[in-house]
Amino acid sequence: MPRLRTICITALAALFAPALFALDTQIAPAPTNPAVPGTLNYIEGSANLDGQTLTQRNIGSETLAPGQVLSTTTGRAEVLLTPGVFLRLGHNSSVKMVSPDITDTAVAVERGRATVEVDQLFKENDIHVLENHVPVQLVQTGLYEFNADDGTVLVFQGKAAIDKGHGHWTTIKSGHQVSVAEGLADLHTAKFNASQQEDAGLYRWSSLRSDYLAEANQQMAGEYGPGYNPGWYWDPYMYDYTFLGPYPFYSPFGWGYYPFGWGAGLYGGYYPGFYGGYYGGGYYGGPGPGPHGPVHLRNGGFGGPAASSGFRGNAFHSGGEMGGFHGGGGFAGGGVHMGAGGFGGGHGR
Repeated sequence: MPRLRTICITALAALFAPALFALDTQIAPAPTNPAVPGTLNYIEGSANLDGQTLTQRNIGSETLAPGQVLSTTTGRAEVLLTPGVFLRLGHNSSVKMVSPDITDTAVAVERGRATVEVDQLFKENDIHVLENHVPVQLVQTGLYEFNADDGTVLVFQGKAAIDKGHGHWTTIKSGHQVSVAEGLADLHTAKFNASQQEDAGLYRWSSLRSDYLAEANQQMAGEYGPGYNPGWYWDPYMYDYTFLGPYPFYSPFGWGYYPFGWGAGLYGGYYPGFYGGYYGGGYYGGPGPGPHGPVHLRNGGFGGPAASSGFRGNAFHSGGEMGGFHGGGGFAGGGVHMGAGGFGGGHGR
């Protein structure tokens, strides 16, 4: 009976999926232009661009031009900056696009609060967020929050810098904040209580969005193999752009992202070691590196340390010898689901 029920559910899902997909694409059709800095990636509730109301149909196709202002009332919005960098706007907030150039990207938070999740930076990137006319440069991957109402800049993870002129800089490290309410006249960094800030609605929403984008990344990563460049890729199932990088990484919230062709491990470990050690003890196994890491499932990792633990630790397909799903030697590289081998981890052949 359980097997029959599963077959029936699967058949119904296959039957109704095309209709549901067609309905959703009418609400948020696939964009015809590639993503660029300033592309609207998600809205929730009430948001407008230069006073014009935005809807779900604008997602992926609407782009902030220089001087345009994105604002919210009882809503939130997410905007793409450079590949791997997401700006998220809270309730009753507004942000103006200053420069959408991919090597010189600048936005100004004019009202309310915004977070910036930086998952990927290249040496050619020059990203500034202005608050009270003070440009704050984001120089490391991490998570940043800007509160234009009280003039504070918080660095949850990463490092930011403010050019005071004449070769003098103020750097803001992880766990520190600075007030730019008085402009450049009086800049002093101080520690802040991150756990209190993490209870705020915008922080929790940003973490949830990062989780959704990680799921979209996992859906899309297997669709592309060698020859594709890292960047933004449209997910037709979740109707937003996600980021596919050149290597696996965690977001500041602890959600795991895959590179291109991650499924190639099934065919001999195209990315040797990525899934047999890179995520060891982390994703789906043990505390994630971020303050709100993924669900903890025993002591393994999603592709745990080679020949030590795997998917859900020493349980799922472990073969009784510390192996596991995505652990150890990899498909055709130590066995499939047996002993220290894994399914797409480690070395491969």
